[in-house]
Amino acid sequence: MAQETPPVVLNNNQLALDRTFLALERTLMAWIRTATSLITFGFALYKFFHYLHQQDPVRHPEHVFGARTVGTMMIVIGLLSLGLAAAQHWQQLKRLRTHYAAPRSLSQWVAVSVAALGVVALLATAVQH
Repeated sequence: MAQETPPVVLNNNQLALDRTFLALERTLMAWIRTATSLITFGFALYKFFHYLHQQDPVRHPEHVFGARTVGTMMIVIGLLSLGLAAAQHWQQLKRLRTHYAAPRSLSQWVAVSVAALGVVALLATAVQH
């Protein structure tokens, strides 16, 4: 008869630290989704009104604080919120790593990628004026 292997005893502290790490990852991913929504909607709004203005500049004049400005501001708010959330995530991971060998954060790489795309969108809105 095959001998059964004893069950692995899980350390409650280790499990709590794992849950905390995963909660930090989920929180940053939620901020990434929010920032992505702000950036993409802001860029779409900007491009839509840019297109309308190009089609008929008389009928769709540019306003100082019009939809194009609101679109650009949405991109900026998305980038700022993503930057602040990523900084907070990094600080929390740094604090967590004093007690725990946390794995690498994949959500930080996603945040950097989305931020890079947001900067490209912001530069595209700045260049087209």
